[in-house]
Amino acid sequence: MALGERLAASLPRRGVVLLSGGLGAGKTTLAKGIAAGLGAAKADEVSSPTFTLIHEYGEPVSLYHIDLYRIEEPRELATLELEDLMDRDALVLIEWGERFAHLMPKPRHEVRIERSGESGRTVEVREIS
Repeated sequence: MALGERLAASLPRRGVVLLSGGLGAGKTTLAKGIAAGLGAAKADEVSSPTFTLIHEYGEPVSLYHIDLYRIEEPRELATLELEDLMDRDALVLIEWGERFAHLMPKPRHEVRIERSGESGRTVEVREIS
């Protein structure tokens, strides 16, 4: 979460961030830190949008948190109307977005989290233009 809070300071207020990594890597925990760092929500108010697919945070909404784990095909992705969200004045965090990276806008940020050891993580942040 602390990394997410620090990362929030360097992310654009409007844009797309793909969060990737295996199950349990820490994508949602990182999203909690980013939400707290942006002032959009307290960390304990942020949960995984695995079943609802999209959560909104902030008043007005300044953060969309999306989970594409259950989306299998591009036609399913189209029903979410992500283009509309990406046009709003908000940051869009997308867990499992790497599955559809070829459909995501540029510029964007990509954050890859990998487990290292029992409790460690390796995090790579890239800007894609």
